[in-house]
This record gives sequence, structure tokens and C-alpha cells, in this order.
Amino acid sequence: MGNQEFINKCKENLVELYNSRSGPLAKKINKDDLYVVWLTKVLQNNKALLSTNIDGDGLYFEVTFNGDKQEFYFDVYKKQENICIKSL
Repeated sequence: MGNQEFINKCKENLVELYNSRSGPLAKKINKDDLYVVWLTKVLQNNKALLSTNIDGDGLYFEVTFNGDKQEFYFDVYKKQENICIKSL
């Protein structure tokens, strides 16, 4: 699977997952609300890290495509804190 096809499938699946799991009053997203942070392809496998541009959302998605099994795996992370430590 090429990079652009992989990105499109990631976004389509994430929109469906996000909207189906959010509450009835939550903002629904579309593909334009998602952006790719990092992307790689190794042999038949793809991996991407995506996030949303929704203020206060703090969600981060890791998507892996297993080319051997033709399966997508989605891991969802939520930012808890941002800590700054100044070096000496």
C-alpha cells in the first residue's frame, strides 16, 4: 500500500472511530481535522502517527498496517501534561 492510500485509510477509519465513540454533544470530526505527524513504510508494513487540530482534545493516534495480514491496528493516547525542564 502506498503512503497516500495508507494516509487516506487511516483518516477514514479514525473519523469513524472518533465519531462513534464520542458522546452525543461532542464535536464530530472529519478528515480535515486530522494531520500526520510522522509516517514510515518498511517492507509491506506502514505506520503513522496522527493527531487532531481540535482544541483541548489532546488525542494522539498510532496506526499500524500489517501488510501480511491486511489488518489495521489503532492505538490511542491522550496527552496528560507538558513539563518543561530548563537545562543548566
